[in-house]
This record gives sequence, C-alpha cells and structure tokens, in this order.
Amino acid sequence: MNCRERVLNRLAGKPVDKIPNLNIIMTFAAKYVGVPYKKYITDYRSLVEGNIACCEAFGIDMVSTISDPYRELYGFGGNIIFPEDDVPMCTDFLVKDYSDLKKLSVKDPLKSERMLDRIRAVELFKSRLSKSYPIQGFIEGAFAEAVDLRGMNGLMRDLIEQPAPVHEMLEICTEQVIRFAEEQIKAGADFIGVGDAAASLIGPRHYQAFALPYEKRICDAIHKGGVRVKLHVCGNITSILNFMPLSGADIIDVDWMVDFGKAVNAFAGKCSANGNFDPVSVMLRGTPAEVEQAVTKCVEASNNTTCISAGCEIPKDTSFENMLTLDRTLKN
Repeated sequence: MNCRERVLNRLAGKPVDKIPNLNIIMTFAAKYVGVPYKKYITDYRSLVEGNIACCEAFGIDMVSTISDPYRELYGFGGNIIFPEDDVPMCTDFLVKDYSDLKKLSVKDPLKSERMLDRIRAVELFKSRLSKSYPIQGFIEGAFAEAVDLRGMNGLMRDLIEQPAPVHEMLEICTEQVIRFAEEQIKAGADFIGVGDAAASLIGPRHYQAFALPYEKRICDAIHKGGVRVKLHVCGNITSILNFMPLSGADIIDVDWMVDFGKAVNAFAGKCSANGNFDPVSVMLRGTPAEVEQAVTKCVEASNNTTCISAGCEIPKDTSFENMLTLDRTLKN
C-alpha cells in the first residue's frame, strides 16, 4: 500500500497497513536538505526536494506546498521581508483604513511571483511522484488573509465596531484564495490545505459570522474541482469543534491543547480528525519514550478515519530519532 492509497483508504474508513502520518514540515524540511529557509520558500525546487526527502526518511504520508502565510499577501502588494534563514515577516499592513480596500484587486495566480512558485511546486510533485503520494496544495483561509491585510488587533476591533467593511474585505480574500486553489488543482493537487489560524481566537459567535461561511465557500469551490480539503486552524479550537465540520473540510487538524478524543467524537461521520500531540514539549524536547507515549495516546482516542500528527508544524531542531520513533509507533 503506497502513501496515497493509505491516506485515501483511511479517510474512507477502509483498512490500512498504518495510520497515516500527516506531520507538517517546513523549517525542519529546509534544514534536513541543507538549504536556507529563504531559498526553501522562494524556490519551489528546494521545497519539493525537502518534502520528498523528509517523507521518504520519516514515513510522512503526504507531500505539501505549505511554507508561510504570505503567498497571497505578496500578490496583493504586501511588504514582506525574507530573512536568509528564518520565517518571513510582514512589515506593514495594506489595509490601514477601509478606504484602502479600493486599492485591492484579485490577482491572477499565474502572474504573481510567489503564488506561481507554489503552483510550480505542485507541478513538480506531480511529475516526480506520479500517484505514490497525495499532493497537498495550500492557501490561506479568508479570515487569516484578512488578518494579514489588516493586522490582528485592528481586525479584532473591527469585528465589533465595523463588521460591514470586514465582510467586504473577506469577499476579496475569498475570491483570491479560491482562484489560487483552482490553479493548484489544475497543476495536480489532490488536496488543498486551508490555513485559517486566527479563527481559533474569535469564539463560536464570531466564528460562525466571519470565518465559517467563507471556509464553506472555499471548501465548496475546492470540492467542485474534484479534490479534498485539509483545514488547519492553529490554537485552541475547543469552543468551535462542533461548528468546524460545517465547513465541509475532509480533514481538520487539531492542535495539541484540544482534547483529541472530544475532537474525534465531534467530527465522527462528518470528517477526519488529524492530530494532536505537542510539537514542542513532545517532538522537540521530548524523549523517544515520550514520543511513543504521546502517539499511542492519540491512537487510542482515534476512530477508523483518524490521522496522526503533531498539533502544528514540526520544529526545525526536532531530532531525527523522535521523528523515526513517531512513525515506528504508528507502524507498530
């Protein structure tokens, strides 16, 4: 059974030879193949090389184009700084006032440098892997993209004080990320990851008003393209667990601070849960015995569609031994 067959069988509740390992690798992959992170996220060939190498070495069952949250923002004209070997940073917000919305326009991903780079990564994965691994493209969720445009503090105030222009901005973001997803689907993606991290901070009432409707539209558009959705919302999503499956996502990542059994039960019959041990205290700082214990605990809380990973990105300096222990535990 290859990785693609394993993941698709698991999502369908069919027998598998190993529970899929869906760890998120970004800085870890760059370090593993010896390239600065700036090159990893600006040269699709480095990203593809790092993903394939890590998947083969550590039993990860899905290659991915995930890298940073600023592909779409860069296309909008955001001022992004790229340190030589660290994660990029946005130095200014494009929407300082909602009159700035008139300056925003949806871009053609094929004519936007950083969006095109990710599309090229999907194409290269497709040419190199055929159907042995599921290929995940990646986009920002509309709410997360709005945070990138407006800033966290400003947007949080605006949910209460200026909801109408927030929705106007979310419409622009939704159209942009859907177009980006569509091009990655054309390039050969089997899944589209949707990163909507800030949605964990707003509680059930605002999540249903400002995040969920846009997530659902994005998921619907991706499904229309014939591929599946993996929704990633970092942080404590306990208060919105029951609402998240309404997005239509096929897999929902669950971060480490959420009771995994509760998430598995909340998603049962609707979508697959993926998670959820602590990437720092377990994977980065833990011993192999502690990794085995944490993975086993998640497996015990699982059902027949659940996948396993750390709750968020594997830290850059995680030991190879811990990565191997994780996958060996799943095999056992």
